[in-house]
Amino acid sequence: MSADFWASYVSGGLGILIGNRLDVLKVNAQTANGSTAPARIQEPALGVQKFTALFRGAAAPILGYGALNSILFLSFNRSLKVMDPSIFDYTKLAGVDLGKIWVAGALGGLATFVISAPSELVKCRAQLMIDGQGSSYAVFKDVWKHQGIRGLYYGGLITSIRDGFGYGWYFWSYELSKRLLLSRGADPFAPPTTSDVLISGGIAGVVTWMSIYPLDVIKTRLQTQPSGNPEQQGLLRTNSDSLTPKSAKTSLVVAREIWQDSGVRGFYRGIGVCSLRAFVVNAVQWYAYEKIMAFFSSPS
Repeated sequence: MSADFWASYVSGGLGILIGNRLDVLKVNAQTANGSTAPARIQEPALGVQKFTALFRGAAAPILGYGALNSILFLSFNRSLKVMDPSIFDYTKLAGVDLGKIWVAGALGGLATFVISAPSELVKCRAQLMIDGQGSSYAVFKDVWKHQGIRGLYYGGLITSIRDGFGYGWYFWSYELSKRLLLSRGADPFAPPTTSDVLISGGIAGVVTWMSIYPLDVIKTRLQTQPSGNPEQQGLLRTNSDSLTPKSAKTSLVVAREIWQDSGVRGFYRGIGVCSLRAFVVNAVQWYAYEKIMAFFSSPS
């Protein structure tokens, strides 16, 4: 496998592992105080169970996001190479037009659809389980049993739009931030310092989520909506009834409900914890990616 495959795979899994707990808080904030909102998670009493609860829903994204990140970076790098054949190092893009970088990022984001859509659905539902059965595998098995592959891709359209738009800004903002920091020196192709990478990665994460957060709120509400049974409104369970909504709402209906319930503020519920998570996760993720790429490119 190529260097960018392993660099992106390892950095993606590491980023999810670090940021999972904050992601749980984000998903709960996004689904709070709305007509599709599940109840609060009831944390188990035992210390070990409390610890494992920190990583509820992490299995799917850790396994899936490594592969997703590989598809993302491979698609980005190859698309950019087609648009600008002069590229000699995927971590040194100082001379590449930022518009091309945005387009390549958007193409990379769209390419992740095959993994992003099902892993997001499983992750969000697992994170909101309140009956102690919130494992990613349990959610996956139930969705597959009752709806098959079609059920795993529920909400896939808005997920792909979110990813295409968001990852365009992701690579654009990272490269712009890095260029601004490296402009202090004479050589724009000089290796960035640790602080350069961490700051640029963190900024890229925040910029990306700020640009797509309303879409992510709609996606989360859409994928975690409860069944049509009034007794189960607000509860997400591990049975087929909750994972197969009787009256599934569209993205437009969900967006209208959020607007009527909370206005503009409803589309940014949880943005604070999301921004914190985005900065930390993407700072670490980009640092790991750059370091692994440098390791593979260094003379043996």
